[in-house]
Amino acid sequence: MIQANVVLDAKGLACPMPIVKTKKKMNDLKAGEVLEIQATDKGSIADLQSWAKSTGHEYLGTETEGGVLHHFLRKGGADSSAQTTSIPEISLDEFKKKVESDKPLHILDVREREEYEEAHIPGVVHIPLGEVEKRSNELNKEDKIYVICHSGRRSEAAAQTMKKQGFKNLINVVPGMRDWTGKTE
Repeated sequence: MIQANVVLDAKGLACPMPIVKTKKKMNDLKAGEVLEIQATDKGSIADLQSWAKSTGHEYLGTETEGGVLHHFLRKGGADSSAQTTSIPEISLDEFKKKVESDKPLHILDVREREEYEEAHIPGVVHIPLGEVEKRSNELNKEDKIYVICHSGRRSEAAAQTMKKQGFKNLINVVPGMRDWTGKTE
């Protein structure tokens, strides 16, 4: 197992809490130090990979021991806190009205397969966050795309990745499927 300078216990926490706690703990580290995040949320793998990439930290890998995921991140240098451009957001209530209006919408669900299969909005495109960079070519860069996940964190990360690839009209649905009360399949 990789040697960490600091260990963060995020076991039992669901999205977005492992990222929130990681962000806070990372602020306490010096550039080059390694943080081990212990988590049980399977979605934390893609979440932490994407977060590290978007913030300038280095994702070193994940090892599994029992039911615990041990994620390892190395803190980046001085430029690692650089802000990325913001993605416009839509409230869940406003988004629900658009979905219920029966006007055609392009919706991308970036949750993990298990979350998606449990319940999803009818007609969405499903591409898990960890696959967005490679599979975004399945979508039209000119379409207005509403990006949704469990809470709004992964969808923001996915939208950031897509924006760098030339997508122009992305909207992050906040908070996401966690509070969705509309129709699902």
